Amino acid sequence: MSKIFNIDGACDPELHYMVDISGRLQEIKAMVDSGKYFTINRARQYGKTTTLAALSELLKDDYQVFSLDFQTISYGDFESEQNFVAAFSREVLDCSENISDEVRSELELFSTGKVREATLSVLFKSLIKLCRKSEKKIVLIIDEVDTATSNQVFVDFLAQLRAYYLKRRKTPTFHSVILAGVYDVRNIKRKLRPEEERKTNSPWNIAARFRVDMGFSAEDIAGMLKEYEDEHQTGMNIEDMSGLIYDYTSGYPYLVSWLCKSLDEDIAGSEGFPDNSSAWTKDGFLAAVKLLLNDQNPLFESLIGKLNDFPELNHVISRLLFQGQSIAYNPDDPAVQMAQMFGFIKVENSTVLIANRIFETRLYNNFLLKFKEQNSSIFAESSRQKNQFFINGYLNVKRILEKFVECFDELYGDKGETFLEEDGRRYFMLFLKPIINGIGNCYVEAETRNRERMDLVIDYLGEQYIIEMKIWRGNAYNERGEEQLSAYLDYFHLNKGYMLSFNFNKKKQIGVKNIVLGDKLIVEAVV
Repeated sequence: MSKIFNIDGACDPELHYMVDISGRLQEIKAMVDSGKYFTINRARQYGKTTTLAALSELLKDDYQVFSLDFQTISYGDFESEQNFVAAFSREVLDCSENISDEVRSELELFSTGKVREATLSVLFKSLIKLCRKSEKKIVLIIDEVDTATSNQVFVDFLAQLRAYYLKRRKTPTFHSVILAGVYDVRNIKRKLRPEEERKTNSPWNIAARFRVDMGFSAEDIAGMLKEYEDEHQTGMNIEDMSGLIYDYTSGYPYLVSWLCKSLDEDIAGSEGFPDNSSAWTKDGFLAAVKLLLNDQNPLFESLIGKLNDFPELNHVISRLLFQGQSIAYNPDDPAVQMAQMFGFIKVENSTVLIANRIFETRLYNNFLLKFKEQNSSIFAESSRQKNQFFINGYLNVKRILEKFVECFDELYGDKGETFLEEDGRRYFMLFLKPIINGIGNCYVEAETRNRERMDLVIDYLGEQYIIEMKIWRGNAYNERGEEQLSAYLDYFHLNKGYMLSFNFNKKKQIGVKNIVLGDKLIVEAVV
C-alpha cells in the first residue's frame, strides 16, 4: 500500500510520508537519559503527539515507558482526589503489562473509584513501589496535559511529583517525566480560560528547559519530498518546492503536511492540473494555498477562537498586522507570552513576527471581515466596480490604484494624519479583498514591515504583484522608497511594481503616475 501525507493524529513512518525526526528524538532522549523532568509546550497540531509516539518507541529498549493521554480522562475525574487516583490508575494499568502482581492489585483496587482512602499520597506510595520493583527505570509521559492544568487536584499531583523528584537519591521514583501540551505548567498563574480566576504558581519549577526545535526546516521538507518523488516520479524541483512550502509555513508541521496532502490528493487531477507532474509546481502550490486558506480546520478554528477569547491577544496581533509596529520581544509581556504560546508569533532577532505567511493571511482575512462590518462603504464600492480591474483574466493593478485613490478621497479625504497612518493601509486591503477574493491571496512581506513601509505581495493566477504601501515623509524619503521597491522587484524577478503613498501634505497632488527607474517601471499612487 502506498504511503500518504497525514494530517489526522499521530504519523506512522510505515504508513505516512514524514520528515525525518530522528535527530530531534535523540536530543530528547539525551534529556531522558540525564533524568530530566521537562515540558514540551508547542501550539496546537505542532507534532507533539507524533513526537511522543516515536519517542516511546525509541525508549522502550532501555526504559519502561508509561505513555498516558489526559484527553482520555474526563473533566469529572479531576474534581476530587479519589476520582483522579481512579482514572490515573486505569491509565497506568492500560499502558503497561510489566507491573508486579502486588502493585497491579493495588492499582486495580484504586481504579474502581470506591476506595475512599485512595488519596494522591496513597497513589504515590504504590507508584514508588512500582519504581522500586521495576527491572528498568520508568519514564512517565503525559500528553494533552492541558486537560488538567486548571484543576487543583492536578496542581497537587505536580507537587507530589516534585517532592519525590527532590528526594530521588534516597527514594526510587520516575527516572524522567515529560508533560506535553500547549500551556506551560511551570507557570499556570495566567488565566487558562477567560472565565476563571487567576491561579497561583505551579510547583513544576523543577522542569528543565526544552530547547529542541520541533519545526521543519526546508531541508527537512526536502527529505520528505524526496521519498515521495522516488515513488511518484513527478519531476518536481524538490529544492524549489520545499523552499516554497517553508516560505509559506515557516515549517509549522500541520501546515506543511496539509499542503503536501492537498497537492497529492486535491490539486493533482483537478482543473488545470491533470496529473501529479503539473500539480507539484509553483502554480499548483499556490492553488493548494488557496484551498488551505479557505479550509475550516481545527487549527484555524483554535486560532480565531483565541482572538475572540483574549482581547489583549487581539490587540497585539492587530498592531503587528496593520500598523507595522515593531514589537520587541519581552518575555514578561503577558500578551506576547500568550501569542507565542498559542503559536501566533515567532521571535527573530529579539523582534516579534507573525508565525508564518499562512497564519498572517488568514488573520488578515479575519480582521478585515470585522473591519468591513464597520466600514462597508469602500468594500461595497470595489465590489460594485470589480469587473473593470481585469485585462484578459489578469489583474490591472494600476486601475485598482486609480479607483482606490478616487474612492478613498471621496469617502475619507477630510480625515487627519493619525487616521491615514493607523488605518490607511487597512482600507486599501479592504478595497482589494473583493477584487481578488476566491481566486487570489495577498500577504505582507515580514522583512519590510514597519510603521513607514509595508510591501504587499499579491498572488493571483500564478502571477505576483508587489505594492509598497508607505507613509509620506518628504521627497528624499520617497525617492529612497522607490529605490527599495526597485531592489525588491529584483528579488521577485519583476520589472514592474506599484507604490501607494499616504501623504499628509495638504498641498499634495493625489493621483497615479508612472516612474521609470533603470529597467523598472513603478506605478505610484498618492492619497
